[in-house]
Amino acid sequence: MRILLIMDPGIPVPPKLYGGHERLVSMFADAYNQLGHEVSLLAGPDSNIKGKTFSFGVNDLNRSKIQKSKELFMAWNFLINHVKDYDVIHNFGRLLYLLPVLNSAAKKIMTYGRPVSAKGIRLINKLPNQNLYFTACSNYCVSTGNVAGKWETVYNAIDFSDYKLNQTIEEDAPLMFLGRLDKIKGLHTAISVAKKTGHRLLIGGNLPNTADNYAYFKQEIEPHFNNSDIIYLGALNDEQKNKYLGQCKALLFPIEWDEPFGMVMVEAMACGTPVIAFNRGSVPEIIVNGENGYIVSNEHEMIEALLNIHTIDRSGCRYLAKSKYNVDVIAKKYLLLVS
Repeated sequence: MRILLIMDPGIPVPPKLYGGHERLVSMFADAYNQLGHEVSLLAGPDSNIKGKTFSFGVNDLNRSKIQKSKELFMAWNFLINHVKDYDVIHNFGRLLYLLPVLNSAAKKIMTYGRPVSAKGIRLINKLPNQNLYFTACSNYCVSTGNVAGKWETVYNAIDFSDYKLNQTIEEDAPLMFLGRLDKIKGLHTAISVAKKTGHRLLIGGNLPNTADNYAYFKQEIEPHFNNSDIIYLGALNDEQKNKYLGQCKALLFPIEWDEPFGMVMVEAMACGTPVIAFNRGSVPEIIVNGENGYIVSNEHEMIEALLNIHTIDRSGCRYLAKSKYNVDVIAKKYLLLVS
C-alpha cells in the first residue's frame, strides 16, 4: 500500500528531544516500511523518514493562530493535489487537515492521543465521507469522542528493542518518577511515598512551562532535591531512561488527572520495572494487578503496594507489555483497519 502519514508542524519527526506523537509517527513510518509498504510523510521542517518527506509550516510550538491557519491551507493544498497518490492517509495532526479529502476513495485514519472534541466529531461526520476511521490511544480516550463514526482503540507503542530487561535489582533499589514536573503528574506524592518508606527517589522530566506549574515546582518540589535520597536527574533521553528505569524497584505514577495513555508506564515495563499508579484515565487498561504493577487509589495504598512489589516477575512484566505495545504489534493493528 501507499501510505501517507501526517503530523502537525512544531516539532520535527522524529523529535530531537521530547515529542510524543512525533516519535510515534517516526516509529510507524519505519514499521510500515519494514512491512513492505511505500511510506510518505507530511510534517514540519527537518523531518525525515525512510521514504518521501514533504515539509510544511514552521517548527515552533508557540506559533500564532495566523501561522496555524496558513498551515491548514498548506495541508489542504497538498492533499487536494496528491490524494490519488495514496491508498491510506494516516493523520496524527489536526482533524481539519482531512476536510477536503473526506469523501475521497483513500482510506483515512484519524488518530488521537488525548481526549477528543465530541463537537468536532459530530460535525465532520455530518459531511459526505467514506473510508474514514477514528482511533484513540485508550478506551478512555475513545469514550470521549465516540459519538459518531467508526471508532477503535489502538494503543500507543514503543520500540522494545530500545529497552533492556533488567531481571535483577539491588536490595536497596530506588523508586523512580518520570514525567513532566507539573502538579497533575503527582511528583509531590511520589516524594512523600519515598520518604515514608525510606527509599531513594530518582526523578526524570522536564521543568514546567506554565506560571502556575513552575510556582508549584519551585515551592513544593525543588526544596526536596538533595542529591542523596531525592535526586533530580533532569530531562532524560531514551538511553538514560533505559539506564535508570532498569535499576529501579518500581515506577511511581500518582497522577491527578485522567492520563490519556502514559507512555512512561510502558517504558518502565519494557525494562522489567513494575508500575504503581493511581486509578485514573488509561491506568486500568495498562496495569494488570500483580503482573506488571498495581492500581491504587491514594498514597496509603501506594505504600501498601510497595510491600508486594518484589513478588512481580520482571521478565513477565516486560513480556506482557511487549505483547501489547511493541511497535510492530500496533502498526499491524492500524493496517488491519484499512485492509
